[in-house]
Amino acid sequence: MKRFFLSIIVTLFMLTSVGAQEVALKTNILYDATATINIGVETDLARQWTLDVSGNYNPWTFSHNRKWKHWFVQPEARYWLCDKMHGSFLAGHLIGGQFNVGNVHTDFTFLGTPFSKLKNYRYQGWMAGAGVGYGYSWILSRHWNVEAELAVGYIYTRYDKYECATCGNKLGNEESHNYVGPTKAAVNLIYVF
Repeated sequence: MKRFFLSIIVTLFMLTSVGAQEVALKTNILYDATATINIGVETDLARQWTLDVSGNYNPWTFSHNRKWKHWFVQPEARYWLCDKMHGSFLAGHLIGGQFNVGNVHTDFTFLGTPFSKLKNYRYQGWMAGAGVGYGYSWILSRHWNVEAELAVGYIYTRYDKYECATCGNKLGNEESHNYVGPTKAAVNLIYVF
């Protein structure tokens, strides 16, 4: 997975000539707060269009064998209402990845997804979806920006369910789940080349 993320970033840099407001490197500090390694690259496409591609990776098993392991990639087309990489933008994104989650003690249901089941079971599978969003980018200095974005959409998951978080047999055949709700929340710290 590390090689996959690195190859995406290297490819984007090779396809784009670096110039003023043509390429930006970013990290989502909300994901950083959850110990998720993430990096994004945004590149100039046309007068008011950019392409943002982010990759996220969480390989950790936390104390008491809690797992929130996952990786996903989220390419996003952005239409800037005024200047590229500054001000308001509308976005459409795709999302895809894999997860291995279990032994997480939560007690709530969010938009039809029962997170309380993560206490007693482990779920391992893949996801794919799409969403739309709105964001705003503030210029801090010549090379530094900060942006906020919120997106909603649909995610389809396919997974295997296991008896407990660390052991046990697979329970039944592959199951699926449909999710509609927030698909992206970002507060990005950005370096603009």
